[in-house]
Amino acid sequence: MVEREDRVSLELSEEIIQSMEPGAVFRDYNCRISSIDFHKTSTCMVTASDDDSIRLYDVASATCLKTINSKKYGVDLVCFTSHPTTVIYSSRNGWDDSLRLLSLHDNKYLRYFKGHHDRVVSLSLCSGGECFISGSLDRTVLLWDQRVEKCQGLLRVQGRPAAAYDDQGLIFAIAFGGYIRMFDARMYEKGPFEIFSVGGDLSEANVVKFSNDGRLMLLTTMDGFIHVLDSFRGTLLSTFSVKPVAGESTLDAAFSPEGMFVVSGSGDGSTHAWGVRSGKQVHSWMGLGSEPPVIKWGPGSPMFVTGSSELAFVIPDLSKLPAYAIRK
Repeated sequence: MVEREDRVSLELSEEIIQSMEPGAVFRDYNCRISSIDFHKTSTCMVTASDDDSIRLYDVASATCLKTINSKKYGVDLVCFTSHPTTVIYSSRNGWDDSLRLLSLHDNKYLRYFKGHHDRVVSLSLCSGGECFISGSLDRTVLLWDQRVEKCQGLLRVQGRPAAAYDDQGLIFAIAFGGYIRMFDARMYEKGPFEIFSVGGDLSEANVVKFSNDGRLMLLTTMDGFIHVLDSFRGTLLSTFSVKPVAGESTLDAAFSPEGMFVVSGSGDGSTHAWGVRSGKQVHSWMGLGSEPPVIKWGPGSPMFVTGSSELAFVIPDLSKLPAYAIRK
């Protein structure tokens, strides 16, 4: 019964968000962390960083299990496949823009995906399937099957693309030029079935993401805006504003597991939490790093991870919550 009470009372609220502070912090990077991903059904987490390393963590024990170097190709974006020791990652060396399927277990390349001719800036895997999607500065979005080296589809865009599958893998979104285009994954050749405006913000798209239940989308842009939309109607629900990012930096943001809150980075390296319904800022954190952080929520967990020049696991401090203080 206590376990059930704990689980219910730890449903995210503004009070719990405001109590959250860095727990475990890894300061051994000495460079920018460019990507973070959680495996959905295990306790594994992976990071990519500008020192050309991929690091595998066990979230339950907050320990680094393995570091794999990719000195030849560099590494930028990384995503788990359905297997907790297999990832797909993009290069960052300026001369080879292929994607790679890598076994972290034995550090072996299982497949190369060649097709892009400039840096890949967006990477999203279809949940529970073999498909994934990548967007590049070469102004193409390519659709892939993990089992085949050649791309299965190509869409041309007019700008830097941000692309993402919804959680069921039935729909994907491509954002650029102030609009989000919605595609049926089974009939993408017919073009978008919906085009949503983000309120006149024409700055470059950075990331587009769906909430876990697929009802909401967020889009971040180079000018420092985080737009939250109803993914069925395209209604713009909220727009949050932070300091713009500079140069090749990316403004990252993520929904909390139940979609009630958005946590975003900022151009000044700070991190902010916003209420989706209220449209108000709930909390902010300084000093988690100097770079605009990449952000990922743990699956079904009251924890998010930020990565800039260091990696921080941000968790509730139960001593700040009256309900828990009384129990003690």
